[in-house]
Amino acid sequence: MEELDLLKKAWQKDTQSFQQVTENEIYKMLHKNSSSSVKWILIISVLEFVLWTFIGVFFNTDEYIKQMHAEEMMVYLKILTYVNYAVILWFLYCFYTNYVKISATTSTKQLMQDILRTRKTVQNYVWYNLGMMFVSMIIGFIMEFLYNPQLSVIKDKIAHDEGNGTIIKIVCILSVVMIVFLVIFWLFYKLLYGFLLRRLSNNYKELKKIDL
Repeated sequence: MEELDLLKKAWQKDTQSFQQVTENEIYKMLHKNSSSSVKWILIISVLEFVLWTFIGVFFNTDEYIKQMHAEEMMVYLKILTYVNYAVILWFLYCFYTNYVKISATTSTKQLMQDILRTRKTVQNYVWYNLGMMFVSMIIGFIMEFLYNPQLSVIKDKIAHDEGNGTIIKIVCILSVVMIVFLVIFWLFYKLLYGFLLRRLSNNYKELKKIDL
């Protein structure tokens, strides 16, 4: 943004005849910067999708589920997986259409609307992923508790615990673990997309000044 700042200073110092030319130059620069940011959002989201797909294929959970004799859960897990893939692919499509629209935009107002739409799409994408991680962890904990024979000692202890102290301790421990993991993933997404979203936000503010 240093080039943009220099251009703005020159714009403020020069004559009225120079103002219109510089305004167009600033718009072109903001448009190019915004288009580049949205392109990187698309690239990062595609790479992320490929990474999680590779991890899902490499760490096959079907065998582990069979070892726990929880085959009846496989159908529900596959449905959840297919739904998740469908939603992620829809988000990728939205990122692509946002990139195409913002690249073809020719007006300040439309560019501002495209930036807002892109930011909202990214924010929804991040919240969806965090929500899906939360649901996946809940399902994982329930499956482990119901089907893992190594937890039989804990289940017996819970059955003979009249004050429910063991259940409270387990719930507290699992809650802390889930919160830690969700915070880690939130920071991961903030690192991935936060810088690009800030660039778009700054571009929006500059465009708003031009549109006054």
